[in-house]
Amino acid sequence: MSSNKLTSIAFTPGSWLGVMGGGQLSRFFCHAAQNLGFKVAVLDPSVASPAGAVADKHLCAAYDDPQALQQLARLCLAVTTEFENVPADSFRYLEKYTRVSPGPQAIAYAQDRLQEKKFLSQQAGVDMAPYCAVLSEQCLLQASDNLFPGVLKAARLGYDGKGQLRVASRAEAVKAWRHLGGVDCVLEAFLPLQSEISVVLGRSLDGDIRVFTPAQNAHHDGILLVSRVQPGNETSPSGAVAIKEASRIAQALDYVGVMCVEFFELSDGRLIVNEIAPRPHNSGHYTLDGCLVSQFDLQARLMAGLPHGSLQALQPTIMINLLGDLWFDHKGQIRQPNFEAALNIPGSQLYLYGKTQARPGRKMGHINLVAESAAIVEQQAKQVAQLLSIQPLECLF
Repeated sequence: MSSNKLTSIAFTPGSWLGVMGGGQLSRFFCHAAQNLGFKVAVLDPSVASPAGAVADKHLCAAYDDPQALQQLARLCLAVTTEFENVPADSFRYLEKYTRVSPGPQAIAYAQDRLQEKKFLSQQAGVDMAPYCAVLSEQCLLQASDNLFPGVLKAARLGYDGKGQLRVASRAEAVKAWRHLGGVDCVLEAFLPLQSEISVVLGRSLDGDIRVFTPAQNAHHDGILLVSRVQPGNETSPSGAVAIKEASRIAQALDYVGVMCVEFFELSDGRLIVNEIAPRPHNSGHYTLDGCLVSQFDLQARLMAGLPHGSLQALQPTIMINLLGDLWFDHKGQIRQPNFEAALNIPGSQLYLYGKTQARPGRKMGHINLVAESAAIVEQQAKQVAQLLSIQPLECLF
């Protein structure tokens, strides 16, 4: 019997919850679960993982290591993941012995763009950009003309803009496919965008769906730079549609746990689904200060069969990512960002992820800002961005 069919009985404090992956999302999950009185076991192959440093137990092993999986399954009453590239087969194994949140099928869809798009179009019935599967060079030669200009995306293991290349023509697409190593890809039509919206939601074992206020996002080079949240966004035309579509996807997946759905808002006002993430999401970091219950609190609650709690945005909030570029001056020398000055701005809260080495484009932390009005929080965020020399400012404001 699938463990996700178990009755929704809340676990008692002192019980163990498990998480696959030891990065910053898992680190926040550890803190949230521990605040509720649970113990957390992290399975991650890195000796110096951010989550392993704060977990009650760190199983330092590969994600498909049989002994580590057996130990995790024996110890934990539920197991979740912090990212979608954990082997789905590992979750299929865990599901035999303990509750998993989400289920292995959701992970399998999210880690393969071809499977994901097939599910979204055929089972969830949501709108997406026109696309075609690219399994060979011949697929590109036969692709419809309306897919150019487009974006060629590797079907697996892509994140933060990696494994994606814009292509203006069929010839560029062939060249890009070869550059990506001739792996299975998706070619998507490049559409005129007005904005990017993300919805983080939680679905319980009994199918109850609750949704955080949607965030408006800005990216640069495929990496999220800033998320803006205004109380009431959930009732705006685009926000209401995004929530409806995201809930439909969660229902179609029979999903249990926290999930994010990213949308593109087109210049004509239509919303199309970009991708799903079967876990908390970078754009949901605003919930750490902008809501009473954060996305990580919600993740722990749903795993344990506890109530969702209040997910309503309390104040206008802006989240700014802190990338590794900030740790280098214009000569490429290591420096410490001026966090003291940034924290002097009212309403600011700093989160660093415990990573030992800064690299350009690597997410090292983020800053949340809250204020009583959108205008004030926007001004405060601009001050922080200038103090920390966050570039490019034109992508933020």
